[in-house]
Amino acid sequence: MRRPLGAQISHMLKDRGVDVIFGIPGVHNQEMYRGIEEAGITHVLARHEQGAGFMADGYARATGKPGVAYVITGPGLCNIMTPMGQAYADSVPVLVLSSCLDDTQGTRGQLHQMKDQRLAAETVADWSCQANSADATYGLIERAFEEFALSRPRPKHIQVPIAKLVAEADPAPFPNQPALHMQALAPDIAPVVSLLNISKRPLFILGGGARSNLWRQILTQLGAACFTTYAGRGMAGAGYPLDFGAMLARPGSAEVIASADLVVAVGAELAEVDLWRRELGNTGHLVRIDLDPEVLSDHHRAAIKLQADGESFAQALLAASDQLKPATGWTPQEVAEARTRWQAEVAAERPGIQPVAEALRAAMPADTMIYSDMTQFAYVAKELWDMSQPYHWHHPTGFGTLGYALPAGIGGAVARRGKPTAIIAGDYGFQYTLQELGAAVELGLSLPIILWDNGKLKEIEDSMVRGQIAPNAVVAHNPDFCKLAEAYGVRSAAPGDLSELQAAVRAAFDAPVPTLIRVTPDIA
Repeated sequence: MRRPLGAQISHMLKDRGVDVIFGIPGVHNQEMYRGIEEAGITHVLARHEQGAGFMADGYARATGKPGVAYVITGPGLCNIMTPMGQAYADSVPVLVLSSCLDDTQGTRGQLHQMKDQRLAAETVADWSCQANSADATYGLIERAFEEFALSRPRPKHIQVPIAKLVAEADPAPFPNQPALHMQALAPDIAPVVSLLNISKRPLFILGGGARSNLWRQILTQLGAACFTTYAGRGMAGAGYPLDFGAMLARPGSAEVIASADLVVAVGAELAEVDLWRRELGNTGHLVRIDLDPEVLSDHHRAAIKLQADGESFAQALLAASDQLKPATGWTPQEVAEARTRWQAEVAAERPGIQPVAEALRAAMPADTMIYSDMTQFAYVAKELWDMSQPYHWHHPTGFGTLGYALPAGIGGAVARRGKPTAIIAGDYGFQYTLQELGAAVELGLSLPIILWDNGKLKEIEDSMVRGQIAPNAVVAHNPDFCKLAEAYGVRSAAPGDLSELQAAVRAAFDAPVPTLIRVTPDIA
């Protein structure tokens, strides 16, 4: 039946598997809200559009499905641009739907007016398009979902003029038959197999795009060592004896990589935020497997490049691995010695955090999904905290925005009802989005929120000292975080030692509302 286009959009999204939308209604996008309940979609009310965007990001990371957000014209769109930038950097499928003014050229002084909000959104999205008809709206939504499934997932923005949202429209067409995904087959990987046949020290670098549960079996059969990027942590599972871990940022990793006679990087950008240096360090052949041609053509200049997804490459490689003799060039002892050396470096760079991280890890169920913020605690834990399974620690790696953890964790917890989800934030970044505590209470989420409170921007202070700059503007007056949390209806705890911390975390997973657990450096 014909309905206003704003209502038809929600029905179209429901037909394509969307069950949750994050957002904030306003006078310019209220027509989009007409169809949400009618379509059977749950709406999560954020306290700020930045929170809505991070929630959609967290939901997408937890499910692998696109996260969807509704925002208003102008400031609503501007507020969600930071989460869009984060989703772009970290390859997260987020669809932002906004209203826009019908005319911005001939009329001035309108509510929420911008010179060009579509263009503004395009700076942080894969693409940003205006739909001037119902058919155009449906076509762009269809395109977004196809691209999420077939190419490197990145955020998309679609804006619809207010008058078009209000106007009656026919229903959206039924979903198309999904396009077939090109997969890596045996002939495609033949050059890689040939190199593995003559390799004595093959080394795999598994990134967030490696996406397969086969890697432990493959690495074992090949006798290969591996590194992971931060996004690829857990890909080899905990305890693989030839796993160097998420230690690419350690300067000594370049020496290890140089000692490999073959490096195979799967779904890894090998960017600055992966390596913290420009060059990988390889002296042998480099093989790249990635969906993104830009990655395949970068300055690392791989000898063999294959445009494919990590799952199909892993399947093809496993099928061929029984034809190969396991390499014998790596030993568990050299891997263990390197890891021990690098772990000591990490602990020395940011002292006092390692024992707290170890206590937390012991207190959390193995299947806990963690969302962390830009904080020293997370920087240490990302290198030292081994993950038993992939995609269970999410961090704003690329864009590096503060305020990510709380709303993203809320989105993840919404997606994982009944499964453990936890948040790790620093005292300064937490205050960017702390108002989303209200949303978490409304949703009744059993969320432990570990707040690392060192009373300052400690990472920036340390950087200034290293740069021989007198530390300035790195200390801010903090509120009483426990009382602030309680004002929102959140439980709170301030453990005095590590055993109390563990008890507080375990209790938080069973609480009917979130629990803020304030941890200070002197706890260790």
